[in-house]
Amino acid sequence: MSKEEKDIECCVTQCENPLDQNYWNERWQKNETGWDIGQASPAITEYIKQYPNKNAAVLIPGCGNAYEAEYLVANGFTNITLIDIAPKAVETLKEKFADKPQVKVLCEDFFQHKGNYDLIIEQIFFCAIPPFRRKEYAEKTASLLNENGKIIGVLFDRTFDNPFPPFGGCPCEYKPIFEPHFVIKTMDECYNSIPPRAKSEVFINLIKK
Repeated sequence: MSKEEKDIECCVTQCENPLDQNYWNERWQKNETGWDIGQASPAITEYIKQYPNKNAAVLIPGCGNAYEAEYLVANGFTNITLIDIAPKAVETLKEKFADKPQVKVLCEDFFQHKGNYDLIIEQIFFCAIPPFRRKEYAEKTASLLNENGKIIGVLFDRTFDNPFPPFGGCPCEYKPIFEPHFVIKTMDECYNSIPPRAKSEVFINLIKK
């Protein structure tokens, strides 16, 4: 097999199985974590500042280094669940939050997770799954949320040429996916993205129907 054929095969595999544990674990082992912004998303922290219930059950799927969880802990939140499919990421997280009993860290496939939550924090995890699973994501998040539960966070508002994650889009594509399960309170251009992502993110605030 030529190098070009191998590259094509690799891209196809990545596109079809971007939630595969081996794929994501390899990214962590090779330090190929370009999605990591090194801090909690400013759009998310601004929202959390005015979120009233510190005892809310909070889920962060595909959490990576979970900077948002650090912010939650620092601001008195008591019930935080982190999910990542990569064992290497989970190992790092368990060390980071070893002395934080309010944080539960799980090595799981999000689509197999069971639980009940008041708030799901979305930090482009939606854009890491293949587009053909987006409707399944909307159904799954709705099933995990309690009555009047919310998804808040950021999604990419741009397209990518690569045949592997991240997978972008725009609100015109996202709204039909979420509308069957959520009231779309906000899905607008994010005004406080980090500079490298300026004008390429949307902030979402979705309320379970």
